[in-house]
This record gives sequence, C-alpha cells and structure tokens, in this order.
Amino acid sequence: MSFPLLTATAALPALGAVATAAVPAARRTAAKWLALVVSLATLALAAVVLVRFDPDGAHYQLTESHPWIADFGVRYEVGVDGIAVALIALTALLIPFIVLAGWHDADPLETGSRRWRPTQGFFALILAVEAMVIISFAATDVFVFYIFFEAMLIPMYFLIGGFGDRAHEHGEETAATQRSYAAVKFLLYNLVGGLIMLAAVIGLYVVAGNFSLQQIAEARANGSLHMATSTERWLFLGFFFAFAVKAPLWPLHTWLPNAMQESTAPVAVLITAVVDKVGTFAMLRFCLQLFPEASKWATPVILVLALISIVYGALLAVGQRDIKRLVAYASISHFGFIVLGIFAMTSQGQSGATLYMVNHGISTAALMLVAGFLISRRGSRLIADYGGVQKVAPVLAGTFLIGGLATLSLPGLAPFVSEFLVLVGTFTRYPAVGIIATFGIVLAALYTLVLYQRTMTGPVKPEVSAMPDLRARELVVVAPLIVLLIFLGVYPKPVTDIVNPAVKQTMSDVQKKDPKPEVEAAK
Repeated sequence: MSFPLLTATAALPALGAVATAAVPAARRTAAKWLALVVSLATLALAAVVLVRFDPDGAHYQLTESHPWIADFGVRYEVGVDGIAVALIALTALLIPFIVLAGWHDADPLETGSRRWRPTQGFFALILAVEAMVIISFAATDVFVFYIFFEAMLIPMYFLIGGFGDRAHEHGEETAATQRSYAAVKFLLYNLVGGLIMLAAVIGLYVVAGNFSLQQIAEARANGSLHMATSTERWLFLGFFFAFAVKAPLWPLHTWLPNAMQESTAPVAVLITAVVDKVGTFAMLRFCLQLFPEASKWATPVILVLALISIVYGALLAVGQRDIKRLVAYASISHFGFIVLGIFAMTSQGQSGATLYMVNHGISTAALMLVAGFLISRRGSRLIADYGGVQKVAPVLAGTFLIGGLATLSLPGLAPFVSEFLVLVGTFTRYPAVGIIATFGIVLAALYTLVLYQRTMTGPVKPEVSAMPDLRARELVVVAPLIVLLIFLGVYPKPVTDIVNPAVKQTMSDVQKKDPKPEVEAAK
C-alpha cells in the first residue's frame, strides 16, 4: 500500500493545530514557532504532491479510498487533478506567510490580560483551517467534501470574532460588538448555503446511490445513470447556491466586507485568498462534472451575476474610506472574473479562471499583508488618516504599489495573464459579456491608483512622520510574494501546464468545445 500522501498533507496541520493549542499559556513564543514549523512542513509535503503529480497522467492521481460509513455508501476518497494540485500548493504556500505576518496579532493587549490561551488558539485555528481546506480540495467523495466544507466555518468564526483587528476608531467595546456581528453574519450566510447544499447532497445520493464523484461522473458519461431534467436542475441549484455564498458572488457577497474589515490582516488573507477559493473550485469540480446539462442551462443567469459582481464590486471599491473594505470589494470584483471564466465554457476561460484563483491568492496576500503592516503602525484603517508614507517608509510604499498594480492586472504581473485568458475565453463565445467585463479593469485602475495616491503620496502627515519601514520579518513575508507575482507574470507556463489537462477534462464532461474562430479567407 503506497504512502497516503494527500492524507498526510492534510493531517499534519490538523495534528499541528492540536499540539499548538496544547502548548502552556505562558509559552506563547513556543506556540508561534511550532505553528510556523508545522506550516513549513506542510508546504514541503505539498511540494512533494506537486512533484509527484503527472499532468499528462490519469485524471485523478494520488488516490486513496477507504470505507467509512458503509451503510450510507460513504467512503473516505481523495484524489487530485491539476486544478486541485495548484490550489493545494497555493494554500500550503500562503499559510507560513500568514503565520509570520500574524506573529504578534494574538498577543495579550496588556500584562495580565488573559483570554483562553489567546496566542495558542489563534495559530491553532489557522492550522485547522489549512487542514480542512486541503481535504476539501482533495475530496472526491461528495459527503466527505461537504463535511469539511462546512467544518471550516467553525475555526473561521472564532478567528473573525475572537481575534479581530485592534485598529478601531470607536473603542474596544464597539470593536468587539462589530467583530461579533461580522463573525455571526459570516457564519449564518455560509450555514444557510451549507444547509441547502446538504439537501442537494441527500438528493444526489437518492438518485445515484452513492457519493463517489468518479462513479457518478462515469455513470453519467456511459448512460447508466439517468437524471430527470428538473431533478438535475434542482440539485445543481442546491450545490451552486452554497458555492456562490462561499465564492462570494453577488448578491450573496455581503458578509465578506464585514468579515475582512473586522479581521486581522492575516485572517483577512486566509478568508479571501484561501477559504473563498473552495467555492470557485467546487463550481468546477462538482457543479460542472455532476450536473453538466444544468450547468449549461444556468449559464446565462450566472454570467449576468458574474458581470454584476465585477462592476458592482469595483464601483464600491472606488468609494471606500476603509482600506480593508476596499480590498474586500476589489476581491468581489475579481471573484466575478473567476466565475465568468468558469461558465464561459471555453478552455481559455476555465484555464484563466483557475490561474486567476492562484494569482489572486498571491496578489491579495501581498496587498493585504502590506496594508496590515501599514495599519498596525498608524492604528487606523481609514485612508484619510494617511499621506506621504512613501517619503518615510519607501520600501513599504514600494511593496504596497506592486501589490496594488497586481490587483489592477498590470501586464508583467501574474494576474494580468489570468484576467486576459478569462476575457479572451469569454469574448470568443459571449462577445457582449466580454466587452462589459472589461469595464472592471478600468475601475480597478481607478480604485488602486487613488488608494496609493491618497495614502503614499502628497505631504507627510504628522501622524506618519515617524513611521518605521518594513522590518526583517515583514520583508520575509512580502518579498517572496512579490517575486512570485513577477515570475508568474512573465512565465505562467508552470501553472498552466498543470491545470490545462484538467480543464480539458472538465470541458469534455460538459460536452463543450471551443468556438472556431471566424477568420475571413484571404483573397
């Protein structure tokens, strides 16, 4: 029996979470180092998964299958395709930076201030989320996926509500109230989506007789499983609703700005760069593979929702006064591009959407973590409280600029390639949709450059005149992300080579082919 590599990659951070939580309360520094070491070891295992994966091999690789709840046909089944491998690698890559960036975020506010092992709990919850996200990407049993899709809400709830941002203009009591509101809103939105999905999961079992993604997809392909049109559509809607909440897609997005505003910067990155990717990934893996006809039936409406997300998110980002809320609305716009690429039903669109998930994770992490360092120095999230930072902290301002330029998809930085592929893939099948979506690019340039202008340029405000530049630990966090943004912007082939075969298989599952270009014959 081969080594269970995928299980080990998820089990390591889960065990690390338990060990970190068990560290004595007085040993906060030891808990931090333990969490960092575990996250780096998980990254090493994810690198082995990446190396072992053969893009030209079987659709699902490194598979494991074990009986679990035999009476209900539930098996512990995991396996990865190119899309899952890329997102597992992204998750494992970002967690060490999240841990380092949040090194002091859960320290007691003052001597003698004691919540229940606050530091240990903070880092243990981050590792727990990592474990659940990795299993969600690897699960090929629908029931196993559902369990971890929902379970990750618990540690995220405590990270938002219990370890919120300390930079608050209305005092600690009001801040605690707003953190609680954001955490409850996050939980309720996602729980409602999960409950609707649970009904669809049960319905799928009634129709198919098992929860195995591979078995159901094969039965659909060979004609041994017949689903009534209305049944397939209802089941698709149950799954898609939950994924649209997680994504987040307009109009189910309203929990995200509150959650990101009240979280620490590392937790905000965990939400939008890691956890939210489970929603868009699941659209590709479950919606399109299990319900291909219903996916095509719903495509026109979903494309409209994606367009609204792109334009609406960007417009609201332009008008924000809070740095974190601006990044949150920008992310809603970017997730609109990802959903647009998925449901454009072209290989360029879906490859671009998958690449966008990876690149958005890196670019958002870079921008939000630098923003977090900025906010921790000034003690305010309000854009109006800054000015002239580039004169006193040029390295901080420079990294903030690169993160912002990546957010607006500047050519030469990683998000440009993915956004270009999404737009090309959309335009070849839906020209009008592709044209409207390009307005999101214009608005992205507006909110990003205005943010930089108002915070980094102009006269130096007295409150920022003594602001220190990035420290060594902060540079260790930001520098690799900037390097990755530039490298993947110039040479995205390592990622596209991994995801393209999986995209081709998804296109085959929904029985879609790329439109032939209409080229006028030469005379």
